[in-house]
Amino acid sequence: MTESEQLESLRTMIELAERIVVFTGAGISTESGIPDFRGPQGVWKSKPPIDFRDFVASEEVRRKSWELRFSDAYKLTGAKPNAGHNAITKLVKDGKVTHVITQNVDGLHQASGTPDELVIELHGNTNYSKCLDCEKRFENEDIKKKFLKNGTIPYCDGCGGIVKTATISFGQQMPVEEMQRAEQAALACDLFIVIGSSLVVYPAAGFPQVAKQNGARLIVINNEPTDLDILCDLVLHQQIGPTLSAVVNL
Repeated sequence: MTESEQLESLRTMIELAERIVVFTGAGISTESGIPDFRGPQGVWKSKPPIDFRDFVASEEVRRKSWELRFSDAYKLTGAKPNAGHNAITKLVKDGKVTHVITQNVDGLHQASGTPDELVIELHGNTNYSKCLDCEKRFENEDIKKKFLKNGTIPYCDGCGGIVKTATISFGQQMPVEEMQRAEQAALACDLFIVIGSSLVVYPAAGFPQVAKQNGARLIVINNEPTDLDILCDLVLHQQIGPTLSAVVNL
């Protein structure tokens, strides 16, 4: 199948679908300048992730974690939505996409205009922080000012609990509510589109299989092959932004 034939097939499947679920991974955000974490040149090769249990157990580990976050080692500051995010938002506004399930923590789907209630963040969001005990929300800018001024490590002013960026770290339990919402969305869709995910991180990577086994069509748009390509109705190894822009006529 030629590239133009693949694009036409993608366009046709989107047009015929009534309930699309989009599942995004790091590949969509690399086009916004955010580096991949797990890839051969990923951030974690030089800056290994901090285990949740170590974060909770050690104040020094927490200090190191906040130093990494505020040094912008992960290049999240200033990142803007790209054409891929904007194309997905258009499909949301057109009533085609019911939910966006994402492994990303950058908040770029919301920044592009997709309503927060339609974005299911499996790995959380790095743009704010929460108390691990009472779940009170804290804004990172406030934490940053105090940390850079005198090295203050944040604790909850309500219950005294440990404050951490609202992301899911290694060793931390996956969010129950988000996992349930994602499964329900996958079961209800008639088209499931994987965008920019290598589909190697479970249990999140199991949702495409859930959708396919329940009768939905399955599409993967990713630079590299995935283990689920064999199950797909369509696989495109193309750039995400240009591909989606062409299909939704941005």
